[in-house]
Amino acid sequence: MRDFSKEIRAYALKNAIEFGKADASKVLTKLFQHGLEKNEIKDVMKNIQEIVKEINLMDSEKRKKEFDLWKEYMRERIEKPRELPDLPNVSNNMVFRLAPFPSGALHIGNAKTYLLNALYAEKYNSKILLVMDDTIGSEEKQIIPEAYDLLEEAFDWLGVKYQKPIIYKSDRLNIYYEYGEKLLRFGKAYVCSCNVEELRKNRAEGKECNCRILSVEENIKRWKEMFNAKEGKYVVRIKTSMQHENPAFRDRVLFKISDRKHPRVGNKYRVWPTLEMSWAIDDYLLGITHILRGNDLMIETEMEKFIWDIFGWKHPITIHTGMIRIEGTEAKISKSKAQKEVKSGKFIGWDDPRTWSIQSLRRRGILKEAIREFVKEIGLNKQDIIVPIESLYAINRKLIDLKADRYSFVIKPKELKIENMPEIKEIEVSVHPDRVNEKRKIKIGKKLFIGGEDYKKFKNKEVRLIHLFNVKLGNKVKFVSEENKEIPKINWVSKNVKAKIMMPNGKFEEGIAEEAIKRLKKDEIIQFERFGFVRFDGIKNKVYEFWFSHK
Repeated sequence: MRDFSKEIRAYALKNAIEFGKADASKVLTKLFQHGLEKNEIKDVMKNIQEIVKEINLMDSEKRKKEFDLWKEYMRERIEKPRELPDLPNVSNNMVFRLAPFPSGALHIGNAKTYLLNALYAEKYNSKILLVMDDTIGSEEKQIIPEAYDLLEEAFDWLGVKYQKPIIYKSDRLNIYYEYGEKLLRFGKAYVCSCNVEELRKNRAEGKECNCRILSVEENIKRWKEMFNAKEGKYVVRIKTSMQHENPAFRDRVLFKISDRKHPRVGNKYRVWPTLEMSWAIDDYLLGITHILRGNDLMIETEMEKFIWDIFGWKHPITIHTGMIRIEGTEAKISKSKAQKEVKSGKFIGWDDPRTWSIQSLRRRGILKEAIREFVKEIGLNKQDIIVPIESLYAINRKLIDLKADRYSFVIKPKELKIENMPEIKEIEVSVHPDRVNEKRKIKIGKKLFIGGEDYKKFKNKEVRLIHLFNVKLGNKVKFVSEENKEIPKINWVSKNVKAKIMMPNGKFEEGIAEEAIKRLKKDEIIQFERFGFVRFDGIKNKVYEFWFSHK
């Protein structure tokens, strides 16, 4: 592992000088600017904690002297753009595909595999198809009508250049029937009427059921009966080895009967293909050359290959990638869970921050470029991995930091009545620490407010009101001086407007912000100093509403 000790010390000292105490998580965030990889976090965190502990025991004078020695290591390293590894069988006619099941919005977890396909299509200047995988699904995992638009909207916003028109599996049932009947006529599949308990027993024992040995003629007869039979009476199974090492692979289902109404085609069809049946046919007919999919679909891939071999079709290149679990989201990311909470009204909609949908990230001010780079950095991971959400935030921070103007916001405001307060009508400050020539004026009224928690935290201590002057907090607040000393710095607001910020946990933080936010335009991303980056969502009931992006 690389040694980041010098960078850690520099940032920890700066953090301690600014806030009175260094914070290990904030130091970690800065290391991503110096090339820290996600798999190094666990190892480097121990070093960070040791250095932070040491620096927090120093007095302010020693911290300042130490910082002068180490600050040069805060310069960001220049990194080469990260490139995706090459795929096998590269050609001029490569075709990729996106295959979302429309049961909800695309979220940060499942977006990874879809975006990988899109990024590789861009890398090789290849075609990519958007195929809505809208077979009937299961009782537990059902299609919802709005998901079609949500998925299309997400891919469009992410800049995925898929071919038009969109392909819907629910429009291709007759194609699947044609090839399903061929499998029956080849004697490679059969129509089974066994109950679930009997099937499980046969699978476990590696034993064929009586339906498997029926004649082709009898199977074709049953196949035609399926279209009018009761739900559950028949399924079509493929004939695999009943001694296959994986019992789940033995005689898997290819077609089933369902009377559930489909959002697009209603009750037009009752016999529906399974995922592996529909994709075995479509991957061949649509000319797919490369399939990138998750490790959770390995058995489906094996079944596709089994069917391709029956028809004598050439196999596409199939690459499985590990699943990712996003750490630090304070919630389990799940389309099924989100569907339930949206339907019940617990979530405000599919853009509720707790869904972690692409729509919710967009509303929070996470840029599409950040999401694309986040996926690119993960790449073709072979194993399941845990990725901190801070990795995405670090990328987004780099993209928005220099453009985001700074403003003031305080939560649970407490008015300060300052003894001997200087008569200052306005001050001039930089709109951004790195854009020192761009200034804005802040008018100072008769009242000053700070956050209620800051008042409790620093009561009876001297603090600096950022950009203004120093006061000693207490039952009586006293003006001390205008000297910019190394003391805790806290936010304040004078002439103000009501504001609230939607947080990732789905709750609002309410407070007041400086009057200058009235000039903001919808969707503008700013930073509330000492709070974090936010996106302006609009004015509702005379309150300025923002959505929290990240620190």
